Amino acid sequence: MLSDSLRAVILGIVEGITEFLPVSSTGHMLLVKRFFGLGEGAFWDSFVVLIQLGAILAIVGIYFAKLWKVAFGMFSNADDRRFVIGVLVAFLPAVIIGLIAGKYIKEVLFNPWVVCFSLIVGGAILLWVDQLDHNPTEHDATKFPLLTYLWIGIAQCLAMIPGVSRSGASIVAAMLLGADKRAAAEFSFFLAIPTMIGAFAYDFYKNRAEMTADHLGTIGIGFVVSFVVAIIVVKGFLGYVTRHGFTLFAWWRVVVGTLGLIALAMGR
Repeated sequence: MLSDSLRAVILGIVEGITEFLPVSSTGHMLLVKRFFGLGEGAFWDSFVVLIQLGAILAIVGIYFAKLWKVAFGMFSNADDRRFVIGVLVAFLPAVIIGLIAGKYIKEVLFNPWVVCFSLIVGGAILLWVDQLDHNPTEHDATKFPLLTYLWIGIAQCLAMIPGVSRSGASIVAAMLLGADKRAAAEFSFFLAIPTMIGAFAYDFYKNRAEMTADHLGTIGIGFVVSFVVAIIVVKGFLGYVTRHGFTLFAWWRVVVGTLGLIALAMGR
C-alpha cells in the first residue's frame, strides 16, 4: 500500500504535467485513480481540485511581470483594461454553467468511460485543427477581439465533461477564431487563472470542515509538486507547439483513451 504522501507526489506530478497540455488533467487524474488505486473517496476527489492551485501559481510566477503590469495598468491603460475585461468575459460562461449544472456533471459524467471516449474524440478534433491551413490574424493573447474572448469562454465550458480538456477546448476555439498556436496556448494559461482559483475556493470552502492537519499536509505536498512540475512543462510547451504544433498531444489522447477503453472492457 502506498502512503498518502507518495500518492500526493504521484498525483501532483500528473497534475503538473497535464494541467496546461491539451490532454485533460481531470481525465488523467480519474484514470490514474481508477487503474492504479491512487486515492479513493471524498478527500482525494477534493485533493485533485485543490492541488490545481499549485499549477495555477506556476503560471502566475512565469507571467508575473506581465500580470503585474496589467493589474496596475488597467486603471490607466485602455489596452490593459480591455484585456482584463476580455478574461472576465471568457471566464463568465464557466461560472454560469458551473452553478447551473456542476452537480449534475459530477454525478453523471465523472466516470472512466466518458473520460476515455472524450479523450479519443478530443484527440481527433485536435488533429484536425492542427492540420488545417491556418492564416492566423491574432498573434497577441492580450489583444483578441472581445467576441473572440467570449467564444473561447463558451468553448471552455465543454471541458466540464471530463476528458475534454480545458486548455484543449480553449486552444482549439482560439485557433479556429484566428489566433496563432502560441497566442492560443498563452490565452489558455491566462484564462486558467480565474477558472482554477474559483474552483479551488469553492471546493475548499465546501469541504473546509473535513480538512484535518494530515489532510492539509498531504494537499501541501501535492501543491508543491504540481507547482514545480507545471513550471517546467509550461516553459517547454510554448516553444514546442510553436515549432511542432499539437499532433503529439492529439495522438497521446487517442492512445490513452483507447487503452483505457480496452482496460474497462476487460473489467478493470
